[in-house]
Amino acid sequence: MGTEEYRFPQGPEELHHRHHHTVEAPQPQPFLKSLQYSVKETLFPDDPFRQFKNQNASRKVVLGLKYFLPIFEWAPRYNLKFFKSDLIAGITIASLAIPQGISYAKLANLPPILGLYSSFVPPLVYAVLGSSRDLAVGTVAVASLLTGALLSKEVDAEKDPKLYLHLAFTATFFAGVFEASLGIFRLGFIVDFLSHATIVGFMGGAATVVSLQQLKGIFGLKHFTDATDVISVMRSVFSQTHQWRWESGVLGCGFLFFLLSTRYFSTKKPKFFWVAAMAPLTSVILGSLLVYFTHAERHGVQVIGNLKKGLNPLSGSDLIFTSPYMSTAVKTGLITGIIALAEGIAVGRSFAMFKNYNIDGNKEMIAFGMMNIVGSFTSCYLTTGPFSRSAVNYNAGCKTAMSNIVMAIAVMFTLLFLTPLFHYTPLVVLSAIIISAMLGLIDYQAAIHLWKVDKFDFLVCMSAYVGVVFGSVEIGLIVAVAISIARLLLFVSRPRTAVKGNIPNSMIYRNTEQYPSSRTVPGILILEIDAPIYFANASYLRERIIRWIDEEEERVKQSGESSLQYIILDMSAVGNIDTSGISMMEEIKKVIDRRALKLVLANPKGEVVKKLTRSKFIGDHLGKEWMFLTVGEAVEACSYVLHTFKTEPASKNEPWNNV
Repeated sequence: MGTEEYRFPQGPEELHHRHHHTVEAPQPQPFLKSLQYSVKETLFPDDPFRQFKNQNASRKVVLGLKYFLPIFEWAPRYNLKFFKSDLIAGITIASLAIPQGISYAKLANLPPILGLYSSFVPPLVYAVLGSSRDLAVGTVAVASLLTGALLSKEVDAEKDPKLYLHLAFTATFFAGVFEASLGIFRLGFIVDFLSHATIVGFMGGAATVVSLQQLKGIFGLKHFTDATDVISVMRSVFSQTHQWRWESGVLGCGFLFFLLSTRYFSTKKPKFFWVAAMAPLTSVILGSLLVYFTHAERHGVQVIGNLKKGLNPLSGSDLIFTSPYMSTAVKTGLITGIIALAEGIAVGRSFAMFKNYNIDGNKEMIAFGMMNIVGSFTSCYLTTGPFSRSAVNYNAGCKTAMSNIVMAIAVMFTLLFLTPLFHYTPLVVLSAIIISAMLGLIDYQAAIHLWKVDKFDFLVCMSAYVGVVFGSVEIGLIVAVAISIARLLLFVSRPRTAVKGNIPNSMIYRNTEQYPSSRTVPGILILEIDAPIYFANASYLRERIIRWIDEEEERVKQSGESSLQYIILDMSAVGNIDTSGISMMEEIKKVIDRRALKLVLANPKGEVVKKLTRSKFIGDHLGKEWMFLTVGEAVEACSYVLHTFKTEPASKNEPWNNV
């Protein structure tokens, strides 16, 4: 260690020669009270019941109704001005919901009329239970694709359409139960495991697959692969070139160009958002008229055919709760439910941020769950808050969830009186509508942003994309989630540690890599630990801290500086520690003692101090005088000792030389 030794002070009187703040342990709490606090912070971080405090019974009832049924929050303040805005927005999104609903139902291998059913009942349920003013409820392409892909593995929609339909209702029911359960038990943090990068890649991959599958409609093919990977789809397309219908291809490309042009125009001229919103319905009308007057259905252009008139028939008795199909319905419901939930909440939060208000994620989960449960009993399949429809709703100036009610009424009117008009709607137009909507989900700009900001997030994004496009929707989702969880585990098991130095002319200590101007303090090594200390990272931290000490001693030896005497651990970011972490601290203390060094703790948190005290680490291994409130105070005290107690080599029988 060098030719000189230092006499460490034996008590707090010497080390705290100047007034330093004492590190205090929190007051001990009864176990049940601590458990109650932990549960509250885990499940109720927003303290939703604080509004009920000090209120009389009648007021609590009113507040309860407003909390559990958000319609009672905005309905009493509703006025004619709001209704005018919501009326325009509702009619506008209905014009988009009708063709999209029909298109997406076909995507799920379901009868087109189910797309209209699913745009009637669920929006009414959401208007009562939902907390977002801007979310427009309906079917979405990715969930429709997932439903079709998962159910088709067990049942052929063409050979046994009745069983397939009943399985779709059952999957919707389980999706609703799952979503509502997450909200009721306030477990919404589970959805957060689908990171932004995961969703970007997954949505982009699903959009690519969906768009390629629409080549069946564009080229008028009757037989097509059930696989979703790009290789199978392209093989199916190009192996049937002799069956391509040029009439269908020309019609599809023409309408796709029209839809993309209107969207580009609306993007450049935001005031004309309604042009893009009305384009799908306009395409349906023009396509139907074209087929009707030219009899194009006789020349290979496939049409929707008859759609049943009337409102949603009840389907509660159609749900299947028996093997062997129930497991398929549960699996489909869970996967589609969590994807729909992630999309709906993300969309709702985005528009809430634009309008500067908050939405309750748990309320949204309950609302999504209930509208899917009710939907499964009324011939609807999975619904959520699609981005395209919600964006139109937002741009149309909606004020409340009343726009969903207006949309539902418009769809009801369509179901009662207008369904025969869709008889001649060409399927190729529906394919063009789907492709147009899907191209908007391939967010290449977000992928570029991920590459610039975080390469690992970009890897997660591309893994999800490649998994979906070249494997299947489930493979892409599993790969992306697995990589995200692996990254999370990597963060937990390999927390960052750093050497801290002093910013000149200050009492501030920062990472020497981030602040090259900072200077290390002679004789003192300051280490920062940036994470709670758990069993998963305890071994790594032990090895890393010892390595820091080895490197510092080698550096000191080579440079001829003052020998190392103190190891200060800055524990500002260590929010908690478990028994494995405490064992690691004891091992580190022994290693440091064997090297005739002294361990000092700076700013240990209350929970850490409490556990270190209970385990007797503080007291038996480390005295309270070796804990300081800040790194600055710790350095000041250690520097004082280094300069004041510097003596000739002490006798070996003095106890403080053997610590």
